[in-house]
Amino acid sequence: MKKFRILIYAAGLLSLASCKKNLLDTTSYTQEGDSQMWTTDNLTDQGMAGVYAALRLNIDQSSASGNELYQLDRYGVTGMTRDADALQTGTITPSSSMFSDNWKQLYDGIQRANNAIVNIPLKSPSADAKKARYIAEAKFLRAYFYLRLNQLWHGVPVYLKPFTADEATKGRETEDSVWRVVVNDLTDAINETNLPIKYSKGNADYGHITKGAAYALRGKAYLYMKNYPAAIADFAQVQAAGYTLFNGDYKLLFKEANEQSDEMIFSIQNIAVQNFGSTTQFFCGNRSSFGSCWNTYLVSPVVVDLYENADGSKFDWNQVIPGFSSLTVAQREVYFFRDGLTASEISSASARGVDMTKYLPSGNEARIKAAYANRDPRLTANVITPYAEYLGVNGSANQIYVSRWPFRSNTTPTWDLATDTKAYYYYLHRKFVYEGATETINRAYGPTDFPVIRFADVLLMWAEALNEQSFNQQTLDLVNKVRARVGMPALQNADASKPTYVADQTAMRERIRNERRVEFVNEGINFFDELRWKTWKDKTFAPGAGIKQIWGGNVVNYSWKGDYIYSWPIPQSEIERNPNLIQNTGWIN
Repeated sequence: MKKFRILIYAAGLLSLASCKKNLLDTTSYTQEGDSQMWTTDNLTDQGMAGVYAALRLNIDQSSASGNELYQLDRYGVTGMTRDADALQTGTITPSSSMFSDNWKQLYDGIQRANNAIVNIPLKSPSADAKKARYIAEAKFLRAYFYLRLNQLWHGVPVYLKPFTADEATKGRETEDSVWRVVVNDLTDAINETNLPIKYSKGNADYGHITKGAAYALRGKAYLYMKNYPAAIADFAQVQAAGYTLFNGDYKLLFKEANEQSDEMIFSIQNIAVQNFGSTTQFFCGNRSSFGSCWNTYLVSPVVVDLYENADGSKFDWNQVIPGFSSLTVAQREVYFFRDGLTASEISSASARGVDMTKYLPSGNEARIKAAYANRDPRLTANVITPYAEYLGVNGSANQIYVSRWPFRSNTTPTWDLATDTKAYYYYLHRKFVYEGATETINRAYGPTDFPVIRFADVLLMWAEALNEQSFNQQTLDLVNKVRARVGMPALQNADASKPTYVADQTAMRERIRNERRVEFVNEGINFFDELRWKTWKDKTFAPGAGIKQIWGGNVVNYSWKGDYIYSWPIPQSEIERNPNLIQNTGWIN
């Protein structure tokens, strides 16, 4: 077990012993009194681990609201109203716990970082080099928490010293001012000579912040500020630090064995211990997964259709099934049926309006599987598509399952993939979902680290920054590195007859955005991108949008209430507690 993971676990055993109800909780986050914290080398280590542990405060098996699960389309389970996303159905208010939980988590992290930054130089007897490094790490983490706040709320109160609940009465800084706070903290971290540029796999301090991570995060902040030259310079520094794309199968990048590859720049450290492990598999798995997981979050058909054909051309349903786009929902369903339907299944389908004359009793599965063949390999690495195999568990033994429609129980020799939503047919997550009986220990706390920034993210942000200045060959080259890793053909500007042709800056902008949408499924990146680009409305709330089965047709309707939802509301309880806070325009409790 890595040393740093042990430290996080030790701090976690002490953390959050008691909490007030105030969202800006200012109580000590350990059982040590404030006068004693940081006063020994061991307590300094534990205190710093407690700052890192703030990354996990909204990640647990009782709640699926953590930002790490928020995608381009937070596609919740139909028929399970506790998981319906009120932000997309248009029923959410500033009193929602989603807003207050995230606000509290992020300010809790800031308070922990502030305590470290102020108290380490005052109280810690640790070696000067270690203290300097810890302060730099704490500044990075404070910058990360403020970056998250600014991504969502676009201007928040700034506290750069420990504060009490009574002192938490500041008004909001402007969005630009908060970005400057982020940049200043990251610049301090970068300038700290005791902060290493990078940790190699197996290093006892792997998981701690590095200069490479600080350059990457500062570049992201500059991208938000539209300071493209500064962003480009920082991303180049990340590459110079020795980070590179994982040289192997894209799917294997997200396994525990490769969590310390040179692609991973900054990750949330997970161990297979309750409340200290990954919960992604818990909410994105299925009932055939080890531990019988929930498919609380699904993959939107909008995202699946963005995966290109293997030759780089856009996927088009009409090329698989002529006239598919003009068919009604009832007419489309027939193409997704399994082979060998029973008389009862045929009768049920006919009763709900399915045209069964188009059904092929012995070739239906092969016909629809063609829609997912010869596509971008990231599709099948990230998504369980119709009639794809999935390695699950039957009791304690490995079992191959297949995603079929309609679902049947105990189908041998290859069983049907079971979900919470057997009455509906959805795309399911594959990335970060358990495979087999021996991959991990518990469904609610997996051991695989969760990437916050990886090198593919840096390459595509770098390409974006370059393209916003001017479309050129370097922009193409950066995107093509990400594409080449999965065997997708290079984008080019020379031959307009080929599907990989990119005509100009506008076309390249959309190519970069789509590349990010398909690369980072289930990594908590896409939603923030859509907010930054102001494209979430177009991509998720197009006319007729909602939670759809694979072939279309809403089971739950989405409702865009206005552009104001690009900014989250200040939690209502914070407005009531602090009269100096001004609510974001458009939000009414």
